[in-house]
Amino acid sequence: MSWISDALGPFKGFAMTLRQARKKPVTRQYPKEKRVKPERFHGRHTLNRYADGMEKCIGCELCAGVCPAECIYVRGADNPPDNPVSPGERFGFVYEINMLRCIFCAMCVEACPTQAITMTHLFEFSVTNRDDAIYMKAELLVEPDGTPNHPPHESSPFTNLEELRMGDGWMRATSPSGRVEYEGVVAWSPSARTGDLPAEVGQSGTDQSTGDEEPDDG
Repeated sequence: MSWISDALGPFKGFAMTLRQARKKPVTRQYPKEKRVKPERFHGRHTLNRYADGMEKCIGCELCAGVCPAECIYVRGADNPPDNPVSPGERFGFVYEINMLRCIFCAMCVEACPTQAITMTHLFEFSVTNRDDAIYMKAELLVEPDGTPNHPPHESSPFTNLEELRMGDGWMRATSPSGRVEYEGVVAWSPSARTGDLPAEVGQSGTDQSTGDEEPDDG
């Protein structure tokens, strides 16, 4: 009877196709439809300022030291006594990130003692020139009011930059305080434009906005 099984083989394959065709498609029609990105999404980096406009980076080079891909270069300089750039003794005079080498692990965010560098929701960017993939401080540092900067090659028909500029669209990435015991604790200092950041949500599965338990996907 093996010849019968062999003869029905193609039809069994068609049966699988017909069963799947009746199911609701899971494919999104990108770029018109985009999935909601997690709060701690690891996208393009940004350098932040305090609420008063001073730079958070103190040029300590810890982010460059911890980077496993060695894609960050930082050089600090002493703050001018009459016009300090940051609250500390030094500030980040040079700050460069080679996006071609970056693996978006967010270890730089973890290591930063002043919460100067965070990662955003922006991932839709590409370059035709390798030099454009090296982001300099002028491109990474937000304006004094907190408005992010964008080099020309980030302006693509797929990226809604206005949406990213609204509210807390430039999110912080992972942090040591993202644990259950820190739930409800404000662990991040205020930033320009964004102001006071919300408290840590933690990992208990509770929706902070409603107090309801979130559904278990597992």
